Amino acid sequence: MYKRFVKRVLDLIFSGVAGVLLILPMLIVAVAIKVDDPGPALFKQRRVGQKKNGEITYFMMRKFRSMKMCTPHDVPTHLLENPEQYITRVGKFIRRTSIDELPQIYQVFAGKLSFVGPRPALWSQDDLIAEREKYGANEMKPGITGWAQINGRDELEIPVKAKLDGEYAAALNAGKCKGLAMDLKCLFGTVTSVLKGDGIVEGGTGRMKKEETEKQKEVVSQ
Repeated sequence: MYKRFVKRVLDLIFSGVAGVLLILPMLIVAVAIKVDDPGPALFKQRRVGQKKNGEITYFMMRKFRSMKMCTPHDVPTHLLENPEQYITRVGKFIRRTSIDELPQIYQVFAGKLSFVGPRPALWSQDDLIAEREKYGANEMKPGITGWAQINGRDELEIPVKAKLDGEYAAALNAGKCKGLAMDLKCLFGTVTSVLKGDGIVEGGTGRMKKEETEKQKEVVSQ
């Protein structure tokens, strides 16, 4: 009941209200982006949607553009060489505060996303998609935020991230109370994480783990 009906109704209500209240702030952000680096204020990218009838689906996810127009398209941030060089001045702020995700509110209203769910993988992230398949996480509608996002975000390596997405899927499939409780944990946890700037590491998935490994190697070699 919660997963199939109540969750969608809540998404519609809150995305509708937020979409109206945030129109002016989002227009201001859009203007700032265009002034900082001429080009479209919105960035769209093909992402993995909810698995239906045994098949992976795709949709075009929209975000505020935080990177320069010269940035290679459809390349995960962690695969870019020195990703910081591509991020605009406005982009640094909107990424740190997660403001870049706000346009997805309208995609929640349209039913492409939910407020809470596994973050939609890039269409080319076969490793993440395969790991999520082990836990049934691909069956979930993707979300703006999720269980993995409040437990590490960019710091997490793919197997860990997929396992957390699987824990979310299990809670949502367990019944109304567990599903609702998990969504509330994710939403309140997101607010805390955004305020603290937790888990944001330019360079993407597992970057902090890689840096720690490199430091350990340097210590051993000294």
